[in-house]
Amino acid sequence: MSNHAQQPHIAVGIADVSEKVIVCGEPDRVNRIATLLDNSEQLANNREYRVVSGDYQGQKITVCSTGIGAPSAIIALEELALCGAKYLIRVGSAGALQSHIQLGELIVAEGAVRDEGGSKAYITDTYPAVASRALTTGIESYLRQHNYPTHYGIVRSHDSFYTDDEDTLCEHWNRKGVLGADMETSALFTVGRLRGLQVASILNNVVLYQQDVQEGVSEYANANDTMQKGELMAAKAALSALCNMTP
Repeated sequence: MSNHAQQPHIAVGIADVSEKVIVCGEPDRVNRIATLLDNSEQLANNREYRVVSGDYQGQKITVCSTGIGAPSAIIALEELALCGAKYLIRVGSAGALQSHIQLGELIVAEGAVRDEGGSKAYITDTYPAVASRALTTGIESYLRQHNYPTHYGIVRSHDSFYTDDEDTLCEHWNRKGVLGADMETSALFTVGRLRGLQVASILNNVVLYQQDVQEGVSEYANANDTMQKGELMAAKAALSALCNMTP
């Protein structure tokens, strides 16, 4: 497929997409991030993919939702890359796997455990899922400047919240020092690296360690002030890091 064509899932073409992109799972989060942009415009809203472009500090930024899980996130990454994206930061959410990580605190993923199936369709799980050093450094610089509580390390990406042995799995990765769990980061790191993209991930903690998942997700749906603040800080850090990238 030509990269000049409108992509079949994200429903935009090469003229619409910046080299600098924020991806997030939830379509409504696209709208919230768009409030930080000047001249923002919704370009597409198809399936789980909502795409907005606007300006931040004089630079064009695209924001695209990916839905839940590795397969849909990889589709977004592939089609964004065909449209010219080079730098992508996931502004997402995670559940903590360590008891010292509080709600609304941020996890910056340096690497990820590949417990999802999407990236394994591309390459065996012996291939590492590692973040872009340059983008991660940019995120860290912003968060340190604003003295926001942030944790740096390994996350685990997986395919289901509701497996029968979820508690046992969480306890295992807790003992290994993994900071939190999401469903997309490792796939984006892996496929992004294979496609020559720079990818980073910054995750807002929305579930305490050993908190019931359904209870935690319900709290997040209520969007309390603490978690809203975390999401906002993550988005601002991502925008700052993207704008500091030069070709």
